[in-house]
Amino acid sequence: MTRTKKTGVKARGGRVAVIGALGLASVALAAGPAFAKGGVDITAPRTAHVGQTITVKAHGGDDSAGFLHQLCLEEKGFGQGWHQENCSAAVEGDARVTAHGTSARRGDLQFRAVLYGLTGPHDQNPVRLHASDVVTVHVR
Repeated sequence: MTRTKKTGVKARGGRVAVIGALGLASVALAAGPAFAKGGVDITAPRTAHVGQTITVKAHGGDDSAGFLHQLCLEEKGFGQGWHQENCSAAVEGDARVTAHGTSARRGDLQFRAVLYGLTGPHDQNPVRLHASDVVTVHVR
């Protein structure tokens, strides 16, 4: 009588599961770098005194192909909505912008930076790519 080794469904199922998991992991790793990466950082003082100069700086970029970048600083405070304070020129790569101003009264001012993508230097319909976190300056 000849002895034969039985390979059951459990052994084949385990191999299929391992091969499937490896295939899924390789697809996930290959798809990772395909996404555009970018972001915006903003810095501002935490507090300021009435009449003191407040300097807000931001820089950011995105590796989206085909776009020039423009970075704008926006301010909100004293019952007003968001409005643009200053914008950089349209550049390739990272954009930087700085705004200087003073507050004539006490209260909180909020700032954020918004990165826009432009198809040309005079594009009238920019695409909003990223926005920074909001920073608050307490004016005393």
